Amino acid sequence: MVYFSGFALRNEAHYFKDLIDEGDYVICGFSYGAIKAFQEAVTRKTRVDKLQLFSPAFFQNKSDKFRRLQLIGYQKDSEAYITKFTQNCFLPHGRQPLSYAEHNVTQLEELLTYKWPYESMASLQQRGTKIEVFLGEQDKISDVESAYDFFCTNATVTLIKGANHFLQGEE
Repeated sequence: MVYFSGFALRNEAHYFKDLIDEGDYVICGFSYGAIKAFQEAVTRKTRVDKLQLFSPAFFQNKSDKFRRLQLIGYQKDSEAYITKFTQNCFLPHGRQPLSYAEHNVTQLEELLTYKWPYESMASLQQRGTKIEVFLGEQDKISDVESAYDFFCTNATVTLIKGANHFLQGEE
């Protein structure tokens, strides 16, 4: 199993331990890492049985103004931006501990402007890769409704009731 972390994060896979398939031919990713996992699965020449996308970053329906404001906020004070961003990831539930990785404005821009390619998703599925997408009903980061509509045609989509961006519900 190969796992790709979310933007500015590392070692957060434990949040998805009950969902991750530990198989040899599985690629997984969370949020920004879901983009990277998808790109890996599409370009990989070897076997990929399953692609698991946890709260995939989905901003393709957001306005250019939204994207600009996000980038300006990050460039003004990246650490404050990351703190606020990760707090929002846990809403409406309490924040939990995270480990951070190096991050930069180029990664954030890629996350905010990424357009999920429908044709590549369909092609991956036709190659025999099972695609699983997990979304939190209460996700305050991604556009859950648009993500659901996009992914449901080429993936098994699980909408977790009451869950946030980390797919955590109330305990």
